[in-house]
This record gives sequence, structure tokens and C-alpha cells, in this order.
Amino acid sequence: MKRRYLLIVILMVPLIAFAQGRKNRNLEVAKNLDIFNEVYQNLDMLYVDTLNANELVGTGIKAMLRSLDPYTEYYPESETGSLKMMLTGKYAGVGALIRYHQKLKRVVIDEPYEGMPAAEVGLKKGDIVLSIDDSLMTDKDVSYVSNRLRGDAGTKFVLKVLRPSTGKKMDFKITRRAIKLPELPYYGILPTPDPSRAGGETDYSQGGLSKLPSSSGGAGGGSIGYINLNQFTEGCAREVRRAFVDLKKQGATSLIFDLRNNGGGSEMEAVDIVNLWVDKDQTIVENRGKIKQFWHTYKTRLEPVDTQMPLVVLVNGETASASEITSGALQDLDRGIIIGTRTYGKGLVQVPLDMPYNTKLKVTTSKYYIPSGRCIQAINYKKRREGALYSERMPDSLTHVFYTAAGREVRDGGGITPDVEVRNDTIPNIAYYLSASGQDSTEVMFDWVVDYISKHPTIAPPREFHLSDADFNDFKQHVVASGFTYDPVSEKQLKELVKTAKAEGYYDDAKEAFELLESKLKHDVATDLTKHEEILRQVLELDIITAYYYQAGAIEAGLKYDRQLKEAVRLLQTPEEYKKLLTPKKTA
Repeated sequence: MKRRYLLIVILMVPLIAFAQGRKNRNLEVAKNLDIFNEVYQNLDMLYVDTLNANELVGTGIKAMLRSLDPYTEYYPESETGSLKMMLTGKYAGVGALIRYHQKLKRVVIDEPYEGMPAAEVGLKKGDIVLSIDDSLMTDKDVSYVSNRLRGDAGTKFVLKVLRPSTGKKMDFKITRRAIKLPELPYYGILPTPDPSRAGGETDYSQGGLSKLPSSSGGAGGGSIGYINLNQFTEGCAREVRRAFVDLKKQGATSLIFDLRNNGGGSEMEAVDIVNLWVDKDQTIVENRGKIKQFWHTYKTRLEPVDTQMPLVVLVNGETASASEITSGALQDLDRGIIIGTRTYGKGLVQVPLDMPYNTKLKVTTSKYYIPSGRCIQAINYKKRREGALYSERMPDSLTHVFYTAAGREVRDGGGITPDVEVRNDTIPNIAYYLSASGQDSTEVMFDWVVDYISKHPTIAPPREFHLSDADFNDFKQHVVASGFTYDPVSEKQLKELVKTAKAEGYYDDAKEAFELLESKLKHDVATDLTKHEEILRQVLELDIITAYYYQAGAIEAGLKYDRQLKEAVRLLQTPEEYKKLLTPKKTA
């Protein structure tokens, strides 16, 4: 009897401790909510100025959420539209990208979207926004103008702009409508590699469909299809399916799926896209969190389109979230080869919740785990330093080994590591500063492109368009004449080194060496323009092409410069190497 009583007591101790811990936690929550309420009531009553409740409490909520992770966010009623746009890719407006022109101190049109109201009425890159209806916009920032351009679908307004090329003020009557940003801006059959060129370089001078040398099929034969997806919004899987089926009809026998710079979106859309190439009832991703309510297992629901076609997925450091589910699942299931650079590493799942008074809360509820069982979240947001949020990237040494369906080794904790790492060319500083929009930019390149467009009603198709030598020389003269300057990284680093040397007492002994190095690092804009002509031509051409052929044209034209794409094409033309990469390495 004593033993039974003792056993009951032992079993009750953890339950009592749990209940007491829960009670203490609830007490702490209630106490702190009372304190917050009391603080605000006293501020509202005693503070010297009248308080704005929405602003002050909203700021407090947002500060609280910032201590958790960057993805848990509060949306007051006035901002719920931005959350809806994030989830659906839709908003009501005119369909144009705008930017602030630092030199003019005005908001200007940067890029009208294809088929949208802004493009249909004839707005062009460089148009200066003067007013919307009777409201002047000449002293407003981008956010203010953007909010006024948006509105309810079907509403009409008059947009007054100044066109720099003519100096004329123009009125455009525009009807707002639902805008859905193009999640799939381009797909097509890649051009033919030219055997006469060194290394089989692709000849992009020919438009239309083109086929690679035929063989027995699979990797190495037929045509290579290409699909570019830039976001995972509602319905994008349907669009990818349509594009893929169309490419197969055109003769594609292998595919490059481009997820670079794709920040993700809907998890279910990612599962449905993987389903195009993976059998039905295959587990793609699992969500696991503190509350069982938010545990979900997502499986493929449909019959696939093609489970055999060789597939390469392109990724980079901006490939995140749903893009990582897609690329990671295809890697874990040995369904395709991943090429590029390591992905972002976002393995956290957010759920939008309805809050009182039409507000919203997007809260992180779980982590996702792809087929091998790994979670690829790269940053730990739980660490704290002196009460502040401290993020810590997981070092490679602490990651764990997992295995693909075929037994290939993969790791967690740091994004998706590509099967073949290929880094794209870095852009030189001069190109960055010339094309940048912001406080330090002189908008020199932007103005030259706007002037070029005004002088050329049409240009050659995207694959054929190139600036002439005379055009580029004119651009160089324009940049030099503008007085453009920029700070090369090497000069900045030298200044820091000089500062450190002086602080440590070494500068005087090495003064001559420092001065000699400084003279060598002095940049000459004209010289740098010539030195980086190839990259600058590419940037200029793609910017110009976008104005005539929109995003699709720019992507199509940009493929000819793409190192990662060229490696993908080479791999798909080499069946033995493709198969070898999908085969587990033998251990001794």
C-alpha cells in the first residue's frame, strides 16, 4: 500500500510542477498586460501633448514583435492591403514601378508593366509625376505617390506628368484596375549553341524557336526549355504547369527552372509545382511547431506531367522560403540538379491571423522540413544579448547530415547548397553607382537611357539588340560631362587602413608607401568606363530593352550573359555527368 501511495505521489509531482509553472506564467502575462495598460492610461492623461492611440500602440506592438523574428508582423487596418498583396501578388492601381529622382527631387515613372493601365495609356520611363487629380505630387516621396496611384478597382483619375524629352506637360486619364504582378515573366526554348564558336558558345542573334543537336533523348538531346518564376503567389503553379506543357509541345526534352531572386510565397503553390515532376502522394514538406494545430504535412495531389525529363534548378542567395521548399524537395527526391549559389535559408512558416478592428497579425508558427527531414533555417533568432534581438547564422560545423531518396548526402541549417556551385560575375562599383536610385545617386545612367528611348521609337528584338560603339561613346561623354564621381571600395578600405595605422602609431614609418598606394588607387571615371565597358553595355542594354519589351524581353536578352545558365545548358548536354551528380558517392 505504501509503495502504491509513493508511486502516486511521484507521478503527481511533475503534474503539480507543470500546473504551478503554467499558473506562474499566466500570472506574469496578466501582470505585464496590466502594467502596459496602466502606462498608456497615465500617458494619455498626463503627457504634455495629445497622444495618437493608433500610432503609439502600433509602435509598441511592432517593437514587441521585432524582438522575435523579422517575419512576425502587425498590420493596422491601413496597411492590411500590403499583406494581401504579399500573399496574392494583386493590388488595384496603374501597374508601374516608380522611383525618386534625386537630382530632380521628383518621383518619376521607372517601368510600366506590360498590359497594365500605365503602359496602355502611354506612360513612359522618365515621365515626371506632377499631380494626381488636383493634388500636387511635386514635393512628395515615393511612398506617398504610390499610395495615391493605388485605389479601388474601377476608380478613375487624371495623372499629369512632364515628359523630359519634349518638355511638354501631359494629362493621362487612367482607370485603376486589379493588378497582378507577373509571377512568370518569361519562358521559352533556349537558342542553339553554335559549334563554330569557342566552347560551343550560344548564338543569341537568331530569334524564334531553336533546337539543340538531337540524340537518343533525355539529357543531351532535343531542345532545352527555360522557365523563370519570380514569386509564389496564388495560381502560379497553374501558370508553371501551362508553360511546361507548352514547352513540351514545342519539343523541349529537358528543362531549366529559374528560381533566382525568388523570395517565395505560398507553400501550397510550391508543393503543386514540385508535383509537376514528382509522383502523386509524395510528401514534400512538413510544418512542425509548438501548437499541434499548425502541424501540417503537404503531399502531392495530382498526377505529374513528367517524372523523367532532366531538370536543372537555378538558385542564388535571394532564393528563399517557398523557393527553397521547391528546390530542396527536388534535390531531396533526386529529381533534379541544383546549380548556383547557396540559398537564403528561410525555414520559418508564417500564418496570417485576423485581429480586432480589421487588423492583421502575421505570426511565425512553425518550421518546415523537406523530404529528407532537414530544416534549412539558417539564422537563430532566439539568442538574446542584453535584452535585444540577436541573430546568429548557424555555422557549417554544427549542421547535421541527412540523405536524399537515393542516398546522397545533404545538410540542414544553412539554406540549400547547390549540387554544382557557380557564381555569377560581380558588378563593378562604377556600374552600381551609375544605375543606383537613392540619396548618393546622380541618376546619370537613368537620364541617358531616357534620352536614348526618346530618340529611338523602336529597337531590334531582345536577342538581337546591341548598343553601337557610337552609342556607348556618347554615354561615356555624358557621364564624364555630368561630373559623376564615386567611391571605389579599395579607396574606402585604404582610408580605414590609414586611420588604423595612425591610431596604432605605424603610419609615419609607412607614410611613403601609403601615399604611393593612394596615388595608384585614385580612380579616373573615363578610364573606368572603358575598363568596365562590357558590363556597362549589358546594364544599359537590359535597361533599354525593358522599356520596349518589358520584363520578358530583359530576361530573354540577359540569358546570353548568364554564366549559371550556360553551366546548366552544358550539364543538360552531358547525360553522363548529369546522372553521376544524382548518384550517391561510394565510401571506402
